[in-house]
Amino acid sequence: MKPTLKNAWGYQGDAMNLPVAKLDEAIPFYENVLGFRVNSQSGEPHTAAVLERDGIQIGLAENGGDPSQDGCAFEVGDVAELHAEISADLNAYAAAPETRGGSVSPEITTEIRKDGTSWRVFFVVAPDGLCYWFGEKR
Repeated sequence: MKPTLKNAWGYQGDAMNLPVAKLDEAIPFYENVLGFRVNSQSGEPHTAAVLERDGIQIGLAENGGDPSQDGCAFEVGDVAELHAEISADLNAYAAAPETRGGSVSPEITTEIRKDGTSWRVFFVVAPDGLCYWFGEKR
């Protein structure tokens, strides 16, 4: 069974307005590595796209923001399975000569949140600089 996303939270509070420099260069990573599909695109007030996976949506936008200071957290159903999927997809994606960058944590770690909840987590950094946290509550 394919691992699923359950929830999404933007680091800056807005998962629907994640900054990228060039949307057309960013989208292939999200489709081929993270398993999202483009739901819609617009040009106003700036070039943007809504991407969806498992009913969870995020938005990428050429909004002038700094991608290295933003990203999104995802609650997932099976963090180990998703880590394996993304790692394999990133290896295949990175092998193509026209692609660039991206990284995934080499292993899953345990994180204790301020509220005392324990999560199994890993991180992905997209070529555009956005950082993604994927976690499964223990």
